[in-house]
Amino acid sequence: MIQGVWVNINQLLHFLVVADECRSATEVVEELEKLVAAYGFDYYGLVRQPKPDENPLELVLCGRWPEGWPQIYIAKKYVLIDPTIRYLSQAQSGFRWRDTAHAFRADPHRKRMERMLMDGMRFGLLDGYIFPVHGRTGLLGNMTVGGKPIDLSPIEISLFDAVAKKAFWRLLELTREGDVDSAKAIDARMTRREMEVLSYLADGLTSNEISKILKISNHTVDWYMNGIQDKLNAKNRQHVVALAFRLGLVT
Repeated sequence: MIQGVWVNINQLLHFLVVADECRSATEVVEELEKLVAAYGFDYYGLVRQPKPDENPLELVLCGRWPEGWPQIYIAKKYVLIDPTIRYLSQAQSGFRWRDTAHAFRADPHRKRMERMLMDGMRFGLLDGYIFPVHGRTGLLGNMTVGGKPIDLSPIEISLFDAVAKKAFWRLLELTREGDVDSAKAIDARMTRREMEVLSYLADGLTSNEISKILKISNHTVDWYMNGIQDKLNAKNRQHVVALAFRLGLVT
């Protein structure tokens, strides 16, 4: 058992070395897929963190998912309530999918989360891990591996974190998109009152309902809304809510 763990660890270390020697994005993806397959994961994805004006479908650097699952995920807008994506905004290192369910056990969107998890299981996504990739401007992307349940040791999780970062930056470098980290960051710094308004907006309340709760005028609520929208570079209030969940401003 211990010998098997060290064999896998050597494969992780092997990727970290050969990734720098790869001369094309295709070679990096091939090496990454060898590693994923060696660990027994059925599916994986390496994606960039979306910005307000980007199409999520265009942000996948590489990956393999169950046939039909991406379409279900997008059609049902699971990205807004996906517990792994929401937990990702505050995570500094890799974590297991199933561990996020406990973090949101009291969340008002809990039932939708459970439906999403059940849908995923029907497609063979029983469990997995997700590893954040950070840069100077914050969360830049992530790598996910999953399928049937597989136990990783703490050292393996740490090395997968390194693999995620190495694969992410090598692919951006080889596809000449390495300036992603210098893009304008979203200003997510909110005042206490803005956070109150944002929280009620995320719960589906109207300006009139929010004004009554906070005992301020509709005009003042709209003023806060406009300020929040400007800070997030959002197109409308629905976009504000989507970004707020994605950035972990509301849960």
